[in-house]
Amino acid sequence: MSHNITVLAGDGIGPEVIGQATRVFDKISEVNPSIKFNLTHKLFGGCAIDATGEPLPSDTLESCRNSDAVLMGSVGGPKWGPSSPVRPEQGILALRKALNLFANIRPASFASDSLLAYTPLKEEVAKGTDVIILRELTGGIYFGKRQEADANGYAFDTMEYSQSEVERIARVAAELALSYNPPLPVHSIDKCQANVLATSRLWRKTVTELYAKEYPQIELDHHYVDSASMFLVNNPRRLNGVALMENLFGDILSDEASVIPGALGLLPSSSLSAVPNKEKKTFGLHEPIGGSAPDIAGQGIANPVGTILSAALLLRYSLGLHAEAAAVELAVRKVLDDEKIGGRGLRTGDLGGKTKTAEFGDAFIEELEKALKA
Repeated sequence: MSHNITVLAGDGIGPEVIGQATRVFDKISEVNPSIKFNLTHKLFGGCAIDATGEPLPSDTLESCRNSDAVLMGSVGGPKWGPSSPVRPEQGILALRKALNLFANIRPASFASDSLLAYTPLKEEVAKGTDVIILRELTGGIYFGKRQEADANGYAFDTMEYSQSEVERIARVAAELALSYNPPLPVHSIDKCQANVLATSRLWRKTVTELYAKEYPQIELDHHYVDSASMFLVNNPRRLNGVALMENLFGDILSDEASVIPGALGLLPSSSLSAVPNKEKKTFGLHEPIGGSAPDIAGQGIANPVGTILSAALLLRYSLGLHAEAAAVELAVRKVLDDEKIGGRGLRTGDLGGKTKTAEFGDAFIEELEKALKA
């Protein structure tokens, strides 16, 4: 089977980390020639502005639309800062809208238990954290009616959701949960106390009724967003499973959760345009959550783990290649595991080590070959 992937290396360290992540596809095809990947590299972000005057050139968008998935590096930098007439971030918003990416997945877990030393939490609190933050990406207060401050200093933003929007993202949460055996629990996050948020009351009612009707086998519970934010710092395992939430809550809690593993360069993300379906591919954009780090670009010292794990999410969620995705994650763990437990103990500079980007990639590919052949 052949899979078409558009690669957007982007800016800063993007080309360096993408260069290691795309080796995943070459190695999978080498070990299993029946799986083929067609990679198309396109300009996006600041580099696209420099070359074409716009962050999302039409040929880049067309390539994304004709692909099964998109793998992205990092975008932006001081060269295209607030004073720039055209900014890379405009391309991200336009791409999400054009591709109808409504479901954002951000895992918060440890790629290796050997990394527990880097968490800002107590190790005994953070150990075992395995939360999948699922954020609705196209509704809520960011897209509701708004007014900038008028002459009287009055401004407003409106949070709006429809039942169909809530049902759609709730189904994504359910299908993510069901992709595991046994199914993961789903924790729905809202603020539906009496007379607080009408959208949250709609959210809880819709999710509860949908799961009772369509997904009775899934363990569902509800938490207020303030309680969930406390769980993430004093007992994050309480939210292990899929944590389902609307746009604003997801924006805040996903950033809070990303601190737990200790370094942004370790974490992947996915944005999907449809409910995952085992019977067909699900288009998505997959990218690390870390920034473009222009201060270290070109030095070969960037951490590629988040981008490599984004490739694993691409394999799992967009292409349905679950065994291959698991092999990628196992290989990453083997490279990060301490030597005393049979790993390689490699650390890039953000983790206090001296391992170069390419050196990490070479070790990872060796471990990936072992995992794929096991």
